[in-house]
Amino acid sequence: MTVMQFVWGGQPYRVDFANPISLAIPLDFAGPQPACFGAPRAGAQPLRAGGFTGDTRAGGSCNCEVLTLAPHCNGTHTECVGHLTDQRVAVSECLPGGVELARLVTVEPVTAGDAGEDSDPRPAPGDRLVTAAALAGCVADHAGPRTTALIVRTQRDGQPLRRYEGEAPAPYLSRQAAAWLVERGVETLVLDLPSADRADDGGRLTAHRVFFGLPPGSRDVSAARRPRASITELAWIHAGVADGCYLLDLQIPPFLSDAVPSRPLLYPVQPA
Repeated sequence: MTVMQFVWGGQPYRVDFANPISLAIPLDFAGPQPACFGAPRAGAQPLRAGGFTGDTRAGGSCNCEVLTLAPHCNGTHTECVGHLTDQRVAVSECLPGGVELARLVTVEPVTAGDAGEDSDPRPAPGDRLVTAAALAGCVADHAGPRTTALIVRTQRDGQPLRRYEGEAPAPYLSRQAAAWLVERGVETLVLDLPSADRADDGGRLTAHRVFFGLPPGSRDVSAARRPRASITELAWIHAGVADGCYLLDLQIPPFLSDAVPSRPLLYPVQPA
């Protein structure tokens, strides 16, 4: 039995768990990968210990690899307020666990000069922003229950393995967009962007700080007003996935780190 019915806000809904939709970019340690922030590639090397080599092609009895990666840079990942604090906070301490109701919206980033919104530092005229106005408009255009999880797609025809490097930065959230998410009560944010902030922003991470409720310059987790919030970045939402309501199963390994590789799974939700 893969079909479940549940009630949310007094309205019955139906969800089928048979065919989950993964938003994770497969991480190929020997092939093409997303590239951002100038970070080195994720890599895999055979374990070598004593006379053992963990590669059957090199005469080993079995394969055993040592993986090297930076979760913030090498593919789909989920991060928490520990990204910004002196105290080491693990993502697993912040996520609610289980599935939660989420809404997927598609937003067109706006050139900073036309956005009427800002960030800190001030965006360059050619920067592209995900704005509060665009988010509010997309949510208003779709009927359905209010959710504390929001999935934001900014591209329908891009490539999951694109290189987010060069002079033109990837789109990022305006300060007002981050504030709108907080006002809306969004605790779980999923983005198809490499970062909620501009890659080179002088270390301010304005959108991150607004979303986690951490004052500018603070590195103390006790100052964060939203320590349970999470941001998933570098998700990949295929063009064939329709905007609307889903159950979100945000799967992470039990690594005690401020960011971990993740696999967001979506299950379509329909009124019962």
